[in-house]
Amino acid sequence: MLCHDAFAQQFTISGTISDQNTNETLIGASIFIVETKTAVLANEYGFYSVTLPKGTYTLKISYLGFVDFSETVILDQNIRKNVAMSGSSQQLNEVIVDSNTPRANIRKPEMSVNKLTVAEIKKMPVVMGEVDVLKSILQLPGVTNAGEGSSGFNVRGGAADQNLILLDEATMYNSSHLFGFFSVFNADAIKDLKLYKGGIPARFGGRVSSVLDIYQKEGNNKEFHASGGIGVISSRLLAEGPIVKEKGSFLVAGRASYAHLFLKLADNENSAYFYDLNTKLSYALNDNNKLFLSGYFGRDNFKINESFRNTYGNSVLNLRWNHLFSEKLFSNLSMIYSDYYYGLELEYIGFNWDSGIKNFNFKYDFKHYLTNDLKLFYGLNAIYYDFNPGEITPLGEDSAINPKQLEKKYAVEPALYIEAEQSLGKRVTVNYGLRYSLFYRMGSQIMNVYADNRPVVFNQDLKIYEKADPIGTRSYGRGETIADFNNLEPRASVAFQIDEDQSVKASYNRMAQYLHLISNTSSPTPLDVWTPSDQYLKPQLLDQYAVGYFRNFSNDAYSLEAEVFYKTMKNRVDYIDGADLIANEAIEQVVLPGKARAYGLEVLLRKNTGRLNGWISYTLSRSEQQTPGRDASEPGINNGQWYKTGYDKLHNLAVTASYDLNKKWTLGANFALQSGQPVTYPNGYYEYQGIHIPSYGLRNENRLPAYHHLDVSATYVPKPDKKKGWQSEWVFSVYNLYNRMNSASISFRQNEDTGQNEAVRLSIFGIIPSVTYNFKF
Repeated sequence: MLCHDAFAQQFTISGTISDQNTNETLIGASIFIVETKTAVLANEYGFYSVTLPKGTYTLKISYLGFVDFSETVILDQNIRKNVAMSGSSQQLNEVIVDSNTPRANIRKPEMSVNKLTVAEIKKMPVVMGEVDVLKSILQLPGVTNAGEGSSGFNVRGGAADQNLILLDEATMYNSSHLFGFFSVFNADAIKDLKLYKGGIPARFGGRVSSVLDIYQKEGNNKEFHASGGIGVISSRLLAEGPIVKEKGSFLVAGRASYAHLFLKLADNENSAYFYDLNTKLSYALNDNNKLFLSGYFGRDNFKINESFRNTYGNSVLNLRWNHLFSEKLFSNLSMIYSDYYYGLELEYIGFNWDSGIKNFNFKYDFKHYLTNDLKLFYGLNAIYYDFNPGEITPLGEDSAINPKQLEKKYAVEPALYIEAEQSLGKRVTVNYGLRYSLFYRMGSQIMNVYADNRPVVFNQDLKIYEKADPIGTRSYGRGETIADFNNLEPRASVAFQIDEDQSVKASYNRMAQYLHLISNTSSPTPLDVWTPSDQYLKPQLLDQYAVGYFRNFSNDAYSLEAEVFYKTMKNRVDYIDGADLIANEAIEQVVLPGKARAYGLEVLLRKNTGRLNGWISYTLSRSEQQTPGRDASEPGINNGQWYKTGYDKLHNLAVTASYDLNKKWTLGANFALQSGQPVTYPNGYYEYQGIHIPSYGLRNENRLPAYHHLDVSATYVPKPDKKKGWQSEWVFSVYNLYNRMNSASISFRQNEDTGQNEAVRLSIFGIIPSVTYNFKF
């Protein structure tokens, strides 16, 4: 019997939602109180909290891929209710239950956010048979890449360095293996993936384009299990099990490629391979305290003969403590180490080059469930950065190269945030917050001083920008502040529920980014160098607005999400013509400040039920930059006019489908079609001493040919009803089915035989068939 007295005593039911078979917590599980129609979601650690008047209630819990849980609860005191949910299927390919399908979240004021389950990712055909998290998010609206074989991804017309990529809260500075062929994320070890393109919560900061938030599995604390796969290019193995049964668990997952071994058999001295390791330890001290220790270590090795060797990769470590102060106050304390390393050995020149970036991050987050209608999230974090632009050491005693360490750079980035999620009546829910970020560029370092504070000058005679000569230097001691910044970053979003199946949402974001990636390509490469903001390189500041319409159709069988967005950015730098970026200790001499903007329409239509399911996404967008002259005497870049960025894609269409043919066979297909990447082609040439020298027109006024390909896959499960012991599946896939030779680049040269100018297209992939054998026991 429900008590409707406004002054009735209130009690709280709280707990953790987990997988019955593994005790793995379920992020984002839906908790629904039937009598009051109250709905909440479990947080990143599976915790939930609901406060209600004294009475009897029906508790319903649902999660994608699991059987719905329902139980009657008598609430006459605070109750700790941990719920272990039963999986819908123990098949390797994780068949999704039709009764609990993906749907657009109508009420929650969360927009510009996409979630992919590991089950969805594993059904997608990918290059060389390797399940790939980053390739999968390219099928979402507003997300593109810089072409095949390219690293990173672009979101809503933003650069790849403007994405914050987190693995268990630790920053990953390079997200790819083998120069973009694979991602660093082992899908076997991944538990949850969420991409924020806008409406970004106040707890995230430091980047201005998107946040890719990935959590690793915790490991099975009930019994030992292993799984893995053997593919054409690489293989992987995961092991998990209890340390102390139902209290502590471990997870270890490793991957390695071995294509270089075949090259050695063919007496080919070149090689390229990668390996990585995911680890996690979890331990419940008691009902209120849990400890987690997670890590990642990955390396890529690339060698050409004995003259060129390249090694790069990420290392991260995170120690976390979950503490429950009460049934309404949840906290998480994290201490995180992240390291990106790049090493280059050039034997024919005779030197080693080492560079990288390290950070140490302290985070303390609180989630305060004040009432069902008001939740507060607040916290702080502080990041210490150690930048190594490059250290050159000679190879051998007879090397002509002198040792040199480019000056290291240091910075500190503290931040505070508070965020509220609040229901204003039955139809309106809002999320609003404020982040206050600071940035201190620290010594020790010797900084150049320039006339009029301009490290770049305009040559009026030649009509070109050139490096300025310093008029002096200033020395900063260790710990002395070189430059400092602070920014208020307000965030707000609102959802207006039209009815049970449709809503309209809007959001606003301001974000600041204090790091810059120095790169001469539109796609990140291992040689890219990160550098902090200072008196010459100002922080990038973004304002983004978005409005969307969300609807579920036919009893959630279909869902539609449509959004328009507009964002502007200050202090986005671009390079002067002929900029020299490698080992440049004065980057400020080759960049000019400008501004950027991006706007567009995104549509995502999903089919959620039946034997055939998947989605169609389409994006119509524009991404532009303007770098005007600093005064009337300077033309700027492109005469101060707006020009397309290197990641502008006017059209972006992606179709993803999965068809359950029968119990044993599942078919999958991906189709992608994008406008070609903006490039600058020569518009003429002049002759000098018998050599044709090209002359170039306005920046990025041309495009590569359209990019498109079709991938297909077939998954065969020999014994689909087998629940225990050895379970296996075969995955047959063909990447680029019709052998489209997409252009990674087009270069121009003079033909040595005919003397004529010619265009040469570089293509990375044609058709690639592959087969992978997956297993678990």
